Amino acid sequence: MLQSVIEEADSVFATAQSEEVLLHAKARFLGKAGSVAALMARMREIPPADRPGFGQAVNAAKDRVEALLQHNLLRLRAEARNRDLAGPFVDLTLPGRRAEAGAVHPLRLVERKMLAVFSEMGFEVALGPEVETDFHNFTALNFPPDHPARDMQDTFLTTDGRLLRTHTSPVQIRTMLANEPPIRIAAPGAVYRCDTLDMTHSPNFRQVEGLVIDRAVTMADLKGTLLRFTRGLFEKDLEIRLRPSFFPFTEPSVEVDVQCVFCGGSGCRVCKHSGWIEILGAGMVDPAVLASVGLDAEVFGGFAFGIGVERVAMLFYGVDDIRHFYENDHRFLSQFA
Repeated sequence: MLQSVIEEADSVFATAQSEEVLLHAKARFLGKAGSVAALMARMREIPPADRPGFGQAVNAAKDRVEALLQHNLLRLRAEARNRDLAGPFVDLTLPGRRAEAGAVHPLRLVERKMLAVFSEMGFEVALGPEVETDFHNFTALNFPPDHPARDMQDTFLTTDGRLLRTHTSPVQIRTMLANEPPIRIAAPGAVYRCDTLDMTHSPNFRQVEGLVIDRAVTMADLKGTLLRFTRGLFEKDLEIRLRPSFFPFTEPSVEVDVQCVFCGGSGCRVCKHSGWIEILGAGMVDPAVLASVGLDAEVFGGFAFGIGVERVAMLFYGVDDIRHFYENDHRFLSQFA
């Protein structure tokens, strides 16, 4: 009986083709309910005088089964090693491949830098919804009913009468309605316009707008703020110039040019040999805007300005096509990692 158990175990272990199968077979012979345990359970049936000899024989059979198990375990591991060696060569001395890490998008990098400069000047970041009402996006900002920007060709309208904001200026209105002066905020965010995507335009882009409301605010304060902002942003002692312009929500209004960051004002291809690059629009807050939010224009004044993040990023990185920022081409984005 003992010999038959040993022979059966030898046969089963020898035909095992994997360690998993072999370990399953081990339980069949050496487990608590296995063949060897069943033999030991028969000890009570053996006459007392023969029990020592029977116990020794069962223990010898158990040792033999364990030896067969170990032999076949080594066999299977050797076979697996030989299969690995016969396969494709792997140089274990080669360094591991480094996993590519993600990176902050270049537009986000530029926006963060802009907000950092504003933060140093005491501005707080203010956010607002991207789906706006006509009041916050146009009416409160002194857009007359027949202003071209209200046309459906320029604005995305929703079926419930709302719209996708065309600038982040509605954040300024919401802030003035909810807070008493003094106010000093920077409002970053996405804006939407019915525009054709080309090298310099996009129907969806990002802006950062600034607003200051207080007593005795002057145009000199606006110019000083913009000069400090541009020098902090580009980290160069650049000059700025203000040219008269028109915006419904500011009066007077100006376009702001910065001394070319590439040639320092001497003239190059980027600035079209003028020495200046237009970067933002600004002006003193129109009294009609102050009245729309319940502020007395005789007591309070302020200035506002807006700058496109993509515009600055193109100058920062020498990118000549705005579409590169939106196409998620890894070859382009990996340059900013």
